[in-house]
Amino acid sequence: MPYRTIIEPFRIHSVQGIAFPTLEQREAALLRAGYNLFGLHADEVTIDLLTDSGTGSMSAEQWAAMMIGDESYAGSRSFYRFADTVTRLTGLPEVIPVHQGRAAEWILFSSVAGPGMVVPNNTHFDTTRANVEYQGAEARDMVIPEGRDPSADHPFKGNMDVTALRATIAEVGATHIPLVMITVTNNSGGGQPVSLENLRAVRAVCDEHGLPFFMDAARFAENAWFIKLREPGQADRTPREIAHEMFSLVDGVTFSAKKDAIANIGGFLAMKDPELAAQCRNLLILTEGFPTYGGLAGRDLEAIATGLDEVLEEGYLRYRIRSTEYLGEKCRDAGVPIVWPPGGHAVYIDARAMLPHIPPSQYPAQSLAVELYREGGVRGVEIGSVMFGVPLEDGSETPAAMELVRLAVPRRTYTQSHIDYVGEVIVAVAERAPALRGFRITRSAPWLRHFTAQFARL
Repeated sequence: MPYRTIIEPFRIHSVQGIAFPTLEQREAALLRAGYNLFGLHADEVTIDLLTDSGTGSMSAEQWAAMMIGDESYAGSRSFYRFADTVTRLTGLPEVIPVHQGRAAEWILFSSVAGPGMVVPNNTHFDTTRANVEYQGAEARDMVIPEGRDPSADHPFKGNMDVTALRATIAEVGATHIPLVMITVTNNSGGGQPVSLENLRAVRAVCDEHGLPFFMDAARFAENAWFIKLREPGQADRTPREIAHEMFSLVDGVTFSAKKDAIANIGGFLAMKDPELAAQCRNLLILTEGFPTYGGLAGRDLEAIATGLDEVLEEGYLRYRIRSTEYLGEKCRDAGVPIVWPPGGHAVYIDARAMLPHIPPSQYPAQSLAVELYREGGVRGVEIGSVMFGVPLEDGSETPAAMELVRLAVPRRTYTQSHIDYVGEVIVAVAERAPALRGFRITRSAPWLRHFTAQFARL
């Protein structure tokens, strides 16, 4: 429809109250949490855009499916419905359930990666990178140049740089590359989509060198909708048809069901290779559980199976992408620099452009994220040098390629008035951006430090 108002394609069946902490309460919460927004209590947050992972609202059909979950330890019928749904969608015969996406990453890279190896990706997300590096391998990012420029207007800024991939294969040798991976949509690069043309090109390079090709498919449906909207020749295809082709181009996937299965927990690892799958199942039993439940209750397997069908409904995807775009347009119209065009699941504010007076060593994106919460109780997350900076032996750091604040929109959870409020908070902070100060880290962990680091304001 041509109307500007975004109509949610659902009716609200039940509601959950949200908190409205005062400024004094928000400031006290920041001090208690060491200025780490992960340390806030959820009831200290008004609009929670920390993540879209597991925070969406499940449908009446998903809740109903949970009531028939089979909790048998081995051979649960809920597992077989889940596995059949995954194989029908992806075409991949070996389906291994896990409790969330990072478990799939750990099992996969524990099975294939090791010291001296290189894993190419368009852009590794935090847990992917950590699981690659934990095995002693190098996680190498090779997104196209436009994907490193927040202001560049390109329809598929998540695409992998195929020339860089070829150069990496020539440099290290195919025997030192256990697999090539691509993330759809490209989360760390602003939630930007990957085109079918690019997936085909990467597939061709992998075939030339005998390399397995895997996909982090957490947001496959959103990526399929972008392909339908933006890629020539795809407008008349359904999201499901496009998704089938996407999956047909890869040898395996890692998947967080907390994203495009609209479930609160869960995920899977799926692949073609039965020998690798057997190796992965051995690790699954060691760390997650028996292969027919993989750390999940039967009711969760049922919710995921239902969500995988619902997520491909065109009405839902149209609303999902448009509602995120709406927040991006409000930022752009107010002169707030963001990654453009807006991503599928989140709006990414360019903190480097918004706070040029704060150097990367003082974490401008962390400063902006903290101030959004302090101003209006809006919790986002830093995607910059706290998350992706590389500490050096002399105490300095190699900064991240971009300094972003991600505002991830949970699925089917907030209405247009909530998003209007978020826009007002962003504009209020932008108006006094020159007064913001940076931070220093006072305590951090060696892996995934952004989850638990403590900060002091400079």
